Amino acid sequence: MALTRRAFGGLTIGGSSALMLAACGGNDGDGGSEGGGELVWAVSSGWSAWNQNTGTGNASATNIATAPMNPVGQLGYDWDPEGNVFYDDALFEGEPELVSEAPMQVQLTLKEGAQWSDGKPVRLEDFIFQWYSTSGDPLHANQEKALPAGTAMANVASIEEPEPGKILISYKEGTTDPEWIFTGGVYLPSHVAEANGFADWATNPETMGDAINFFNDDLWDVVVGAYKPVEWKVGEYVIYEPNDKFQGSAKASYDKLTLQAIEGIEAQVTELRQGTIAGCWPNDFSSEELQKLDDQPELKYVTYAGATWSHFDMNVNNSFLKDVALRQAVFTAIDIEEIKSRAFPGTEAPWLGNHFFTEESPYYVDYTGPANYGKGDLDAAKTILTGAGYTVNGDGKLVNSEGEQVLFNFRFASSNEIRKLTGEIIQAQLVELGIDLELKGFGDDELSTTLSEGDFDLVVYSWVANPSFTTSPDQYFSPDSDSNHGSYDDPVINELLPQVRGTLDLDVAAEVANQISAQAVAQAYTLPLYNSPMAIFWNTEMIEGVEVNGASQASALWNVREWKRP
Repeated sequence: MALTRRAFGGLTIGGSSALMLAACGGNDGDGGSEGGGELVWAVSSGWSAWNQNTGTGNASATNIATAPMNPVGQLGYDWDPEGNVFYDDALFEGEPELVSEAPMQVQLTLKEGAQWSDGKPVRLEDFIFQWYSTSGDPLHANQEKALPAGTAMANVASIEEPEPGKILISYKEGTTDPEWIFTGGVYLPSHVAEANGFADWATNPETMGDAINFFNDDLWDVVVGAYKPVEWKVGEYVIYEPNDKFQGSAKASYDKLTLQAIEGIEAQVTELRQGTIAGCWPNDFSSEELQKLDDQPELKYVTYAGATWSHFDMNVNNSFLKDVALRQAVFTAIDIEEIKSRAFPGTEAPWLGNHFFTEESPYYVDYTGPANYGKGDLDAAKTILTGAGYTVNGDGKLVNSEGEQVLFNFRFASSNEIRKLTGEIIQAQLVELGIDLELKGFGDDELSTTLSEGDFDLVVYSWVANPSFTTSPDQYFSPDSDSNHGSYDDPVINELLPQVRGTLDLDVAAEVANQISAQAVAQAYTLPLYNSPMAIFWNTEMIEGVEVNGASQASALWNVREWKRP
């Protein structure tokens, strides 16, 4: 099962200032926590829920804030900076094994002694709990309660333990998956659900739905990661201490680790320069702010084109945007180069013409370019509108064939200057078509709610990707996906979706994914904008081991277990 992509709306969170670092000694040198001191790392936005399996919890900030407590990559596998998959040695003995192709069966081997922080063993039921959370099957969980961000485990038929420590995942007849090696894993402690009133979760879909929400509403403190939470407040902070039951090779090095939400790159840079935080992965970008770090040699920053890609989504529930011609005209009128040049002066932001692959991938095909999207071609946009019966009235306003003035809004994270600037730019661009675009920002912690409730007409946000791709088409475009925020229900795409994972051949899967991208472009559902320029900055006198990883959704925190004090 490949990881879901995480929504990254460019939100930053306001509130209390960063916690002050306490005086501390050096690392003890053997990976233990003795003398490790304290560390504060800034999370660059707030979050509104805890369970990353849900539509509201599936946010980059949630992932970052909880990375120290979770298995690597959330489920027990992740990608290193070179894009190679690796598995959590606190949970697994090596890689999964494909033991059968028909029916497809994948076997995982648990590490001997794998356990939760309360000393309870990792067990078969923990894998089943994850399956039921993300199967999309109402027989497993009430889907109105579960609201899964993705249904990557929809084709699983059973999960069993044929012998101690061997977890066998059997798929439904006819199921294949070219990315079967991304299979697993463990995330939530099923025994904690049982101890909190959800004992029959495995047999009662209503109880299972309630259990999913139990983990979404409050953070759990029984974990398998190197750190366990001891204090937290949703959207603001999590304070960690070492997990003394941790079974992995890289032990927690800090006595106290705090993940603290801080608003905006300007504030984050200021806090770093003042020594109140050790570092941050900002979700906005400013060369001017980064250059303020140049006069302090202990402060380091790295810029790169990450796997975070920004895009516009249309909501086809809007009475005007139901019309494909209007959607096509809007995407044709938008000038992406103007957005990039003004948002990132002097910094390259690569053109992105595909929903699933970047230019570095052998599978990349540019679909938005040939469609003439994002080029600011106002004449072509007006031609599309005229052909579809649109006219401009005496007040210079665009009206449809029924004489109604075209009106819709644009939603964006109001605290993010790049998102705000993007709205102002496209507002000016669409005025040339006679469209009065309403700019409507949302609060720092309202990204997930805005998207899940479809409270937008046109919206800008980002997905944080990783090297896998086969679950993304379903997550983005399936009418049953809670991540299909624009309510797309396209018969061509619907027919193609099961074919992506209906093969063991990655080349075939990529070809089908590209067909889906091509259809999404033809129907003007989503407009990829660019791979966002990213940065990571940190204080080298406070922390050692920070490594940029554009392949991991956890970014710099992909190896947080290995961080230590210099």
